[in-house]
Amino acid sequence: MITLVLVASVLIGVSLGILGGGGSILTVPILVYLAGVDTKEAIATSLFVVGTTSLVGLVPHARAGRVRWRTGLIFGAVSMVGAYGGGRLAEYIPGTALLIAFALMMLATAAAMLRKSGKAKAAKPVHRELPVKHVIAEGLVVGAVTGLVGSGGGFLVVPALALLGGLPMSVAVGTSLLVIAMKSFSGLAGHLADVRIDWNLALMVTAAAVVGSLIGSRFAGRIPQDTLRKAFGWFVVVMGVFVLGQQLPHAVWASPLTWTGAGLAAAAAVAVAWATARARRPRTDMNPPQVGSRDPAAHS
Repeated sequence: MITLVLVASVLIGVSLGILGGGGSILTVPILVYLAGVDTKEAIATSLFVVGTTSLVGLVPHARAGRVRWRTGLIFGAVSMVGAYGGGRLAEYIPGTALLIAFALMMLATAAAMLRKSGKAKAAKPVHRELPVKHVIAEGLVVGAVTGLVGSGGGFLVVPALALLGGLPMSVAVGTSLLVIAMKSFSGLAGHLADVRIDWNLALMVTAAAVVGSLIGSRFAGRIPQDTLRKAFGWFVVVMGVFVLGQQLPHAVWASPLTWTGAGLAAAAAVAVAWATARARRPRTDMNPPQVGSRDPAAHS
């Protein structure tokens, strides 16, 4: 079984290296259903695996000039606050509720990915600085999700950087790895107060994921991102439905706290979907181009 876990772990790194996200969506189910790890331990371990793998995968992207350090550091710093708080809050929520929350986040993420794939050619992103208030709001929300359910949030960070910040897709992917690494370690710190990790398993899974991330980063930019996003989106739908199918029968007889946690997760999923839809909404910039603008239209 450990061989199957390690092979599957390579996919964690490949996803992070190519798409800049999706690692935790794979890591938690792999640890829970293949390695037999307890839910809360799996979430904490996932944060270590994804954080370390993202940090290693960041190197080739940085060498290729696909990282915006200032944007990534600001977004990541704010996300760390939310991630730590989410990690501490997870201590008081039953494992069943956390898995239901995770499955709902998977489905929300998949919906955002598939909708973006279908509308990728509808509009071109405007190259502008991401407003500080957006960085703070989105960073706190994405960070809280990271700490609470072990989701690295790459598929939330990448659209924010690409659509709101106007970064090219390849640069958004590279920059998201910096953000994911920062808030994953912050979320892990919140969990370690209550959870013990099997470090032997964590290091083995991390090593396999790192190999995958180096492979994935070599293909980043060579494979059409829209094709990959669509295929991975449907894969996430299948996994999300599977996890819900496994957990809902247990939740029927669970405590009210479980349903409260699931309700909060559903609200978070709706918020994510709304934020993504808002980000895709065409915006009319009525301000004249600034001097030194990089927008080609300003010089035409």
